[in-house]
Amino acid sequence: MRNLFLILAVAATPALAQQGNLGGHFLDNWDLNEDGTVTLAELQERRGDVFASFDSNEDGFLDAQEYTHFDEARAHDMKEHGGGHGGGHGKGQGKGQGKGLMMRAADGMKLKANDADGDGKVSQQEFLDGAASWFETLDRNGDGAITKADFGKKRG
Repeated sequence: MRNLFLILAVAATPALAQQGNLGGHFLDNWDLNEDGTVTLAELQERRGDVFASFDSNEDGFLDAQEYTHFDEARAHDMKEHGGGHGGGHGKGQGKGQGKGLMMRAADGMKLKANDADGDGKVSQQEFLDGAASWFETLDRNGDGAITKADFGKKRG
């Protein structure tokens, strides 16, 4: 892989959520200016980096084969870091807590979530445009920024 760091940035967050570091690893990898918050602009920029890492033929699309490599890299990293597959609820990991949010975050990187026109491949623009809905999913308190608080137990 061209950039192992980006694979880790995308994939390891669910595993670390399971280990109790809710949101910390996500912030470490997506908070580009290290101010404790991830903005939509930061999310879009990092998604651009991720896209470039997996667009192996540099044609501006992630086709099915490239997406397979992307999915495999994320799955392998999750396995390596104890995330595994499935939605099992570890001790203290009930509904509405950070692990479920991290699984939705992982789902937001999948082909189906990003193939807006349904042509079986994802253009760079589709991938970047997907950042807005992904941001809304992660910004659970709706304050316009993703912080560690968004990964904790949902209140109210």
